[in-house]
Amino acid sequence: MGVEAESRPRVGILVGSQSDLPKMEKAADVLRTFGVPYELLVLSAHRLPDRVAEYAKQAEERGLQVLIAGAGMANHLAGILAAHGLLPVIGLPLSGSALHGVDALYSTVQMPSGVPVATVAIDGAANAAYLAVEILALADGQLKERLKKHRASERAKLEITVKQPG
Repeated sequence: MGVEAESRPRVGILVGSQSDLPKMEKAADVLRTFGVPYELLVLSAHRLPDRVAEYAKQAEERGLQVLIAGAGMANHLAGILAAHGLLPVIGLPLSGSALHGVDALYSTVQMPSGVPVATVAIDGAANAAYLAVEILALADGQLKERLKKHRASERAKLEITVKQPG
């Protein structure tokens, strides 16, 4: 695999509004940790629906393998991506509305049969990226090993050694 192929994005991170970009940084941080190339774009499902559909249609041929779609309020971004492409889509409901993201959660998780969107917690950008890494690791042994080591390292941080008195 050449350098060019290695640096081609494997994950597309899309966010519905520029104001939500800071919330998506946790996803980018996780992907960087695992050395997974990604691209991050602002695309509104409501203001640029044709552009979102075109992105979904071209994503796979461009080398993307998983899409993460974060949006608040009526989060239709993930649904449009899922409807117009065949890549796994991870929906990320974002807070910021009067309903604190519950509206985005409901609109993300309630997809019709045959157009699935995996959904993580409100503002769960890190978990969206971890799920993307898990999906990619199914066909990438080196990434799977990095994921195993990361999980072991995280578990080790939580282990508590109890000293017996005496």
